[in-house]
Amino acid sequence: MPVAYRADHVGSFLRPADLLAARASGTPLRRIEDRCILKLLAKQKALGFQIFTDGEMRRRNFMSELTDAVDGFDMEDAIARDWDAAQDKPKVASVTGVVNRKLHRMHPLTERELPFLKLHSPGDIKVPLPSATQFPAIAFKRGVTDKVYENHSELLWDIVEIMKQDMAQLASEGVKYIQIDAPRYSYYLDPKWREWIKKEMGQDPEEALDEAIAADNACFDAARRPGVTVAIHLCRGNNRSHWYAEGGYDAIAEKLFGSLRVDRFLLEYDDERAGTFEPLRLVPKDKIVVLGLITSKKAELEKSDDIVKRIKEAAKHFPLENMAVSPQCGFASTAEGNLLTEDEQWTKLKLVVDVARRVWH
Repeated sequence: MPVAYRADHVGSFLRPADLLAARASGTPLRRIEDRCILKLLAKQKALGFQIFTDGEMRRRNFMSELTDAVDGFDMEDAIARDWDAAQDKPKVASVTGVVNRKLHRMHPLTERELPFLKLHSPGDIKVPLPSATQFPAIAFKRGVTDKVYENHSELLWDIVEIMKQDMAQLASEGVKYIQIDAPRYSYYLDPKWREWIKKEMGQDPEEALDEAIAADNACFDAARRPGVTVAIHLCRGNNRSHWYAEGGYDAIAEKLFGSLRVDRFLLEYDDERAGTFEPLRLVPKDKIVVLGLITSKKAELEKSDDIVKRIKEAAKHFPLENMAVSPQCGFASTAEGNLLTEDEQWTKLKLVVDVARRVWH
């Protein structure tokens, strides 16, 4: 059976200037968002993609659909964290808010997104959602959250129950591709962040990794339907072209690739921080590996020959027929977006499609 979606993308696109201006001024957004999404859908089709997102145009950041749909987050509070420590940047506050009461799902996460997409998408819909594992690390504040949730683990599994509802609903409503965006796994690759897990979260990193896999698997299992692709995107940080973690997949590859019950792994391989392709040998041969070889962080355009060469290098460790290609991450993990222009973004996405056609067609 042919592999679907050889040309893939993580899902978020740069917000046009008029949308950013409207959001900043408090102008009603719906009509502007609709117009931007229609243009995005047409552009994806024109480039040759066979999977379509709304670019996360309605979101403030890749997690905001959960914090908007779930009561229990104090958005006026935040946890200072060394997100940019590896780049000598100052501490930045979480954009997630702090959990200060028992969580309650008020409505589906994609209530504002999916109906419009179902009406207007020219092909299969892809919906990216944040991993449940994202929130305990950045929304659990000692002295606040622990008054309602005893520890990070208890909070995690409450979020899992919410995510399971949404994953199941998306699959039952005909969404063909559901992707979990999971930045937290990169913590287990990087010694400084493994130490942070022990010190700040009070958890053993290996036990925390096991629990994270179990939590995401519960969500994937809820979405499992014939014809529905479930995927995970493993991120090392992307906000405003920054990053927060480095290290190859070697340290967790056997456990991660062997245990996550997904169809596709979207893996970041855009620079030397990602390590080698050798860990791909541990990916089960019935999975699809999406090589994130084209960076969404920088404007400079990669050369097609170089990308093809890297795909061939990866094929020494994993079957070429079970691979696809994409940017390493989205172009706008937050509404402000990465440090390149829309034209540069679309040029990179065109390269994704061109490379996919060159390699697999």
